[in-house]
Amino acid sequence: MLVVSVHFSDPGVAVHARTRSDVPSGCTGCGQLSEWCHSRYIRRLADVSLGGRPVHIDLSMRRLYCENPTCLKVTFAEQVAGLTVRYQRRTPQLQRLVEDIGVVLAGRVGVRTLRILNVRLSRVTVLSQLMRVPLPPLETPLVLGVDDFVLYNDAYGTLLVDATTRLPLTLWEGRDAEQLSHWLRGHPGVEVACRDGSLTYRQGIAGGAPDAVQVSDRFHLWQGLSRRIQDIASTHRGCLSAALPLVGENDPAPAKESVEYTAADTRAGRHARRLFEAVQALARTGRSHSSMARELGLDRRTVSKYARAHTWQEVMRRPPRKPSSLDPYLDYLQQRWDEGQHSANILHEELQTKGYLGHYQRVKMAVAPLRRGLPLDEPRERPPSPREAARWITTHPHRRNLHINERLPRLLDHCPELRLTHDLVRRFAAMLDTRDATPLTTWLNDLARSGLAPLVGLARAFREDQHAVAQGITTPYISGVNEGRITDVKLQKRLMAGRAGVPLLRHRVVLIAHLRRRYAERPTTSPR
Repeated sequence: MLVVSVHFSDPGVAVHARTRSDVPSGCTGCGQLSEWCHSRYIRRLADVSLGGRPVHIDLSMRRLYCENPTCLKVTFAEQVAGLTVRYQRRTPQLQRLVEDIGVVLAGRVGVRTLRILNVRLSRVTVLSQLMRVPLPPLETPLVLGVDDFVLYNDAYGTLLVDATTRLPLTLWEGRDAEQLSHWLRGHPGVEVACRDGSLTYRQGIAGGAPDAVQVSDRFHLWQGLSRRIQDIASTHRGCLSAALPLVGENDPAPAKESVEYTAADTRAGRHARRLFEAVQALARTGRSHSSMARELGLDRRTVSKYARAHTWQEVMRRPPRKPSSLDPYLDYLQQRWDEGQHSANILHEELQTKGYLGHYQRVKMAVAPLRRGLPLDEPRERPPSPREAARWITTHPHRRNLHINERLPRLLDHCPELRLTHDLVRRFAAMLDTRDATPLTTWLNDLARSGLAPLVGLARAFREDQHAVAQGITTPYISGVNEGRITDVKLQKRLMAGRAGVPLLRHRVVLIAHLRRRYAERPTTSPR
């Protein structure tokens, strides 16, 4: 190729070039070389920008006769390697740039980025170029990861990941067993399948790859156990105040009663008690939850929660007041109020001179009981919430801080059910630490005999999937790579404002993972 001229101007860079007449070119039909020129024509190509200016190449090219009499083509247009592609008005370098930006940023954001690079394309063109990129060849993995994700609203999708290369394979809408079985039958050779405790995926893997070893992920096993512990702690919410320090050295009774009375005197406590009494009164008549929800004007899930509770404290969500930065100044507030200063603004300014750094709104809320003739809310330590208690129990003893080590033994001594739960949790944690599933059967039997409904249900679920649970304890295979790819899927959905269809989402999720891998594996040269 010969460059005839190069013109620089404000609109861009214009390059005029022509192909050589003495260089044979291969026929696009049969591949035979030919120099028999039919005519010439100008082909206008767009290239990557140069110095911040768009580049346009006017290339004079030949149309040649095919000298093979058996070829169906009579004439063909020659191509310049690395510069032209059939039916393409962009150079291969610019085409790769458009495709990569489309993979990374999709439509509208990709268009804005291309405009910065002086490439003017529409979002439809960017998306069409993205969809034209072929997906990499799919090789059946030895270790397959299966997980679901929220596609939109209440619709779910299924993502398959190669757990060895950590690359996504494909995704589709839905999470039924037949789809997964069909894919596995079309791609035989899977030896290990990592999944969560889903019955759907369990049946799908068994139907499509019956010889594959199913592994229930350790994270999901521990997560399911933690949720049951929180349910038990919610049921025994009245025992949680036993974790608080004793009122005094000579007073052996914990602060349980005072905390419960304080919670009952709050607005949230009175509201919870009223709803609990109303729902329980209707539940004793044998009515359904839906009819009770219609009569009380509540959501059905709220009614179900109050109907399952044994006491109103179980559904009490707002804990007693937490200690705040205003607590050291409460005596001063009471003194100034008794002296006749009832302006929250002035009180806040006076407290600032004494070193208080909090907001005015906190002072206003603190003096609100005084305006109603009530005493100031005294600072007190609140009992742990059910979630906090569950976290105390599931945390390894060596990783508990001093605060937990002081309060957890008091809580366990006060509540036998939580002590039993703690012992069962530590036994399961020991199995995970040692990778030994030998005590699993005995542990499941103890769970079933515990008399705690959440643990009995968990034992039933684990026993139905006991082989996969044992594999999850003993084998090194986990579903961590699945969770990472699910996070990536959510990111791509947000970048496209949730409007991407399944084919576009599949294309982007698969291609962007390979694109990252390709650029990560490129060797970097150190500067001289």
